[in-house]
Amino acid sequence: MTYFLQQLLNAMQLGSIYALIALGYTMVYGILTMINFAHGDLFMVGAFLCFIAATFLKLPFVPTLLLSMAGVALLGVAIERVAYKPLRQAPRVSAVITALGVGLFLENFTLVFSPYPQHVPALIANRTWTIGGVSISSLQIIIILLSIALMIILDLVVRRTMVGMAMRAISWDKSIVPLMGVPLDLIISITFAIGTSLGAAAGTMYSLAFPVIDPYMGILVGWKAFISAVVGGIGNIRGAMIGGFILGGVEIMVAAFMPSTYRDFVAFGLLLILLIFRPYGILGKPRPQKV
Repeated sequence: MTYFLQQLLNAMQLGSIYALIALGYTMVYGILTMINFAHGDLFMVGAFLCFIAATFLKLPFVPTLLLSMAGVALLGVAIERVAYKPLRQAPRVSAVITALGVGLFLENFTLVFSPYPQHVPALIANRTWTIGGVSISSLQIIIILLSIALMIILDLVVRRTMVGMAMRAISWDKSIVPLMGVPLDLIISITFAIGTSLGAAAGTMYSLAFPVIDPYMGILVGWKAFISAVVGGIGNIRGAMIGGFILGGVEIMVAAFMPSTYRDFVAFGLLLILLIFRPYGILGKPRPQKV
């Protein structure tokens, strides 16, 4: 039981990071019905901004986190305006190819400055307590609580504010919303800014928990966060949160009780099995066809 509880704590830590990244996927899909495949690489950029702020600027944790979130939010808005906005009326495959191209650009652009893995210095005094045989570190507590706090804030913004109401209206019918006075481009930019900033927060926390980063780190993590969004029901914010914790739990438990080489096999197999029996995810619903 002690071993199981220890792995459950590890699953909460990893799942909270997956959930934050998955929120970026699900928010963009909910607004534009588009999969932003560059989102995993924006997570990577957030980790490298954390490295720069901690190594060269010598900033503590909170300013580093805010700098990373702000920098990636601006980058996300710029990418939306330059790469995605001209393709809103184009076939969806054009936007998908563009998103993949943006991701490759970010990876190779980062390689120019840092072709080798980098070590992120510790920004938090990591203390460990043992309770009932379970080791709990201060870094784990901060990652889990901060992630949950960001998720709750996002849920409140989407459900209780005028900006959130505009997001939900655009998700329902973006062709009618501008006729009601809602600034479509502004709301889409805000959506990208929020989603990418959450990815940057996940990148910052991931780089502190696993302090060796490289320009390709966002590929596999991004795909797993995408799986989390699909498992929970892509387009549904609470579903993305649930999916992230489910996938984190599956990965940690597989590595704990089975050979660790099966971890990715089980993760991707989970997506396939779920799509067979529930194509729209746990909380997902089919979109109504407007005729």
